Amino acid sequence: MLQNYVPILLFLICGFLFGCVLVGTGFIASTLLGNRRPDSEKQSPYECGFEPFEDTRMKFDVRYYLVAIIFIMFDLETAFLFPWAVSLRNIGVFGFISMLIFLVIVMVVGFAYEWKKGALEWE
Repeated sequence: MLQNYVPILLFLICGFLFGCVLVGTGFIASTLLGNRRPDSEKQSPYECGFEPFEDTRMKFDVRYYLVAIIFIMFDLETAFLFPWAVSLRNIGVFGFISMLIFLVIVMVVGFAYEWKKGALEWE
């Protein structure tokens, strides 16, 4: 029974070793061939395209998180739509209607939440 898993184990080992070799050679090549000319601009902290000017614990605008929620909403729908589309012939009308209900719930509830929080309004 375990002999059936030997090719999978070999595939995983080869993939791991190949990844380690690529990362190792890239690290060695960048260490040996890379330019080492540090200056004040290269070593200054950088985040989101502007210099940090206040306390590191400053508040972020909520819109960043709301846009992330929109992305997760669409990502979740896409993750469920692919297997649904593949098995649509097997699940029939019941599966089609249940997916439509799922999509309506996710879209309506998600967009209502986003609209209420003001994520869809741009300045």
